[in-house]
Amino acid sequence: MSPSSLLHLTLVQALQGLKKKEFSAKELTQTYLQKIDEKKDLNIYITVCHEQALRQAQESDDRLARSQAGALEGIPLGIKDAFCTKGILTTAGSKILYNFVPPYESTVTQKMLDQGAVFLGKLNLDQFCMGSTSTTSFTGAVRNPLDPSCVTGGSSGGSAAAVSGTLALASLGTDTGGSIRQPAAFCGVVGVKPTYGRCSRFGITALASSLDQAGPLGRTVEDTAYLLNYMCGRDARDSTSVETASGTDFCKLLGKSVKGMKVGIPLELYNQSAGDEFFSVWHQSRDVFEKAGCEVKMVSLPYAPYALPCYYILMCAQAASNLQRYDGVRYGLRVDAETMEESYCRTRGEGFGAEVKRRILMGTYILSKGYYDSYYGKAQRICQILSQDFQRVFQEVDVLLMPTTPTTAFPLDKMPTDPVEVYLNDVLTVPANIGNICGISVPVPSPLGAGKLPWGMQILAPAFGEEKMFQFASVLEQELGYKNPHFHF
Repeated sequence: MSPSSLLHLTLVQALQGLKKKEFSAKELTQTYLQKIDEKKDLNIYITVCHEQALRQAQESDDRLARSQAGALEGIPLGIKDAFCTKGILTTAGSKILYNFVPPYESTVTQKMLDQGAVFLGKLNLDQFCMGSTSTTSFTGAVRNPLDPSCVTGGSSGGSAAAVSGTLALASLGTDTGGSIRQPAAFCGVVGVKPTYGRCSRFGITALASSLDQAGPLGRTVEDTAYLLNYMCGRDARDSTSVETASGTDFCKLLGKSVKGMKVGIPLELYNQSAGDEFFSVWHQSRDVFEKAGCEVKMVSLPYAPYALPCYYILMCAQAASNLQRYDGVRYGLRVDAETMEESYCRTRGEGFGAEVKRRILMGTYILSKGYYDSYYGKAQRICQILSQDFQRVFQEVDVLLMPTTPTTAFPLDKMPTDPVEVYLNDVLTVPANIGNICGISVPVPSPLGAGKLPWGMQILAPAFGEEKMFQFASVLEQELGYKNPHFHF
């Protein structure tokens, strides 16, 4: 196959081609590495692993020749630079970790390696996963392959952009409040936020420990479902991870009819006006399920509008706690001074970016004496109520349907200057994290016609209801799926 043809395969198609020996893993990897070098101006990768990737690809070819292939043998993946990767620079997009090379591998990335995946490199992101635009990295902003003048979304902007621009066959990201789904929507790819506990958090740079979750990004719903099969499972090193049934296959319901099933539209979120195009996309997607034989109904989530402020309270508080470990003593940046206290201050002052500092300050205030119960304690109680709301609603409907974001990707030079305006981009994604359910963003075309940037539509399902989530997502993709101009499958 020609190099250009290799770039347009889905993950599942690439696996089939490798198995049939239509091309080698090394040829596939070289093609992606060449494309990465050609598109450096998009600033998608922080670190590119040329030699290691080619070595891994050769090892994959050897295993394929011996009929000892793993489930992801020879598949070139991009890894968000929040995952610790043994022997590979891991920065979390921050200057304070500019020279940190982990001596260990995160559980999720180890699972990928165990199945024969090839690591192309580490993908750019908002610093310490704090942001919705992927512009806060110490290496600079990530640019959207669909329109380089626009943001990619965040914090997994590099992960979404790599898939969208054919700089990785699929990628891994993390989702704390929409950090996979929002950039997936902006970049026209599929992004999955699994149920909290589905995937181990060991070896992932912590933002908010009660919300962080690893997930896949891919070109199709099938690609992400297949990849998730090998990401999840119980890990003794992460007490929040859960045991899942052996032989779980998230692909088993793909393409199955949804006739007679029920789709809910959250009334409280629907009433938050976001413009004609926003509602037109929502209505088009609703019509897809009505034509498929579903009953579509309005449902009430009274506490959903409170999810965003609760999220920022919990996230900032936990981030302030988690980021205490970066002090310049054990690893990363160290700025020497006459006293230890001054060294701490100068190291953190020079190592952290403005957004990270802002959230640490907010989190420290939230956790301070006299304010803990007023803010953090109250936010936790509202989270419990929202989770109960979701449990009640999912007794009425099978899944929920709503857009992923209030807008499409916006220009880099027109980004809001008020941080609160940026935070509002997460209003439709954070409920899934706060309510501890699973969600997927499926790209759909703009109702304004060809040439316009895509939207993302979310399918939300109950906790550990990923199979049903993928089932509905595949129906939406088949009937209304966005045709990314970089893909030709």
